[in-house]
Amino acid sequence: MNDEYGNSEYGNDMSSMSTYAVTSSGERLLFGPLGELAEEEGVTDVAVTCDGRVWADCGAGMEERVLSVGFRSPRIVREYAVQLCAQLGHRLDDSHPIADAATVDGVRIHAVIEPLVAQGAALSIRFPDRTLARLDSLAQSGLFPMQWLPLLQALVAGRATVLISGGTGTGKTTLLKALLAECDERERIVSVEEIRELGGLRHGNHVSLVAREANVEGQGAIGLSDLVKATLRMRPDRVVLGECRGEEIADLLRALNSGHHGGMATVHADGVSRVPARLSTLGLLAGLSPVALAMLAEGAFDVVIHLEREHGVRRIAQIGCLRAADDGSLVGRPICEWDGRDPPICHRPLWDEFVARWQVPGARSEPILSRSGRSNRGRSEPVRSGRARLAPALPPRREG
Repeated sequence: MNDEYGNSEYGNDMSSMSTYAVTSSGERLLFGPLGELAEEEGVTDVAVTCDGRVWADCGAGMEERVLSVGFRSPRIVREYAVQLCAQLGHRLDDSHPIADAATVDGVRIHAVIEPLVAQGAALSIRFPDRTLARLDSLAQSGLFPMQWLPLLQALVAGRATVLISGGTGTGKTTLLKALLAECDERERIVSVEEIRELGGLRHGNHVSLVAREANVEGQGAIGLSDLVKATLRMRPDRVVLGECRGEEIADLLRALNSGHHGGMATVHADGVSRVPARLSTLGLLAGLSPVALAMLAEGAFDVVIHLEREHGVRRIAQIGCLRAADDGSLVGRPICEWDGRDPPICHRPLWDEFVARWQVPGARSEPILSRSGRSNRGRSEPVRSGRARLAPALPPRREG
């Protein structure tokens, strides 16, 4: 690799560049020209377009960056992508034009080469939180209001089963890691992922399982469903699914309904009220009817935490729950909401019931605030724009 790149259009020996991350063989991953960005504090995402332009996100959206040693042609971009994926044991060639790989400590690399792209290659790299942020530091950074910190800590301590929703890049994995960091060291955590992002979790009794693609003969594939089933034989205290995106939803719901409390998972969705539609769609892939999924999901998840990203700023926008309605459909109800600026809005009596169940210290005595900041202590609904709106009613929770 050194000889190939020493006199290449990179203009530098790739082995002399900055490094970051660890491969499965224990070697440092060489980033070559992108090494300066890989080592830069605060960089969460790096993207290279087919023409060799480089973009980086430090929390305020993508901005173009000029490297000291750049990519001079689309061919060099392709060669670089191929070499980067090869270090992680993944093929990237004409027969496998898409590669999705990750390091042990959670650096995720996605590459696509021509002819699927116009020329060269398109490369996307996501870097995990280098410091493994805790809940208190996330509150200080503005991910959620400080008065929600006792609530999130109480959910972990009370072994609530948590579903984290949101779009790409909203901080789902960051929040998931922070919640897991609050777990007791004596608890055994077994995580399941398609691409390893939780491998760097600093928890003594943690087993990280990752799916495996089929070999060149089409054999040997191990999917998420197989891994979720395997977790139940590994004496887990908490079962964690990095991202729920397919038929593994059925195995996860069965596991969470069979006495395994305290589990956590993430899912892509637009809001608490949209989570049921997303879960129903995934359930159909597993052969679950919407009614069957509603019954399983209601008993599986105690709380839904929804994240959003606006103008590069991530925040917890909603905390809610899932319930099966009288007609058998699954309904997502927000319990509290936050716009990132004004004090959070809490829907009573849902909020009072929720914090009482999870024994959140001091939460019941806090005032309920509208977006305008007016106190609604003692009211049964939040106030918006001077008009009262009833908090959405929940059907009774079904046992079993």
